[in-house]
Amino acid sequence: MGEPKFSRPKTQTPTHPWKQARIEEEHALKEKYGLKKIGGMREIWREKSALRKHRNQAMKLIGRVDASEGHYAKEKEQFLQSLYSKGLLVSGAGIGDVLEINVEHMLSRRLQSVVYFRGLAPSMRAARNLIIHGHISIGDQRMTVPGYHILKDEEEGLQYSPNSPFSEPDHPFRQNLEQVRNIEEEVDEDTEEGVE
Repeated sequence: MGEPKFSRPKTQTPTHPWKQARIEEEHALKEKYGLKKIGGMREIWREKSALRKHRNQAMKLIGRVDASEGHYAKEKEQFLQSLYSKGLLVSGAGIGDVLEINVEHMLSRRLQSVVYFRGLAPSMRAARNLIIHGHISIGDQRMTVPGYHILKDEEEGLQYSPNSPFSEPDHPFRQNLEQVRNIEEEVDEDTEEGVE
């Protein structure tokens, strides 16, 4: 059983250390989501492990013959509600939709990603920097963990920390941020027109 005082790793690492396809995929995810330069792979492995747990639980519930009544029906309902509150499923999704969740869905629910997508930072790396230095808060709680999985209910309270200099709308960082966002939107529109 193991010694209770020794904690066991909760992250499952890759079975083979040097598979080129996996390494290239992880490097692409690391760049896209602005993960740490050193140790970013471990963050990806952590998300893959959490995703694996969700999928295993979903497959267990799908395989139950009596899942429509009693204890398993309640467990299924609570499981889907949990994933909905984490922002991984849309309202009214079924148990089969859990199997369609991928690592990118998991990474996009991290605080770092949500800060970037909400327009509080010009890039993923800048979002990570803002969080680490305590410029982001959820409600009154200052957040310093970029890997925190933000709940759907907490998204509305996401803001600059009240004691941060960036909380003032006329701060140069915020004005430059709006200009950078406008430029990015124009570039995106131009590329979409070029594709059509």
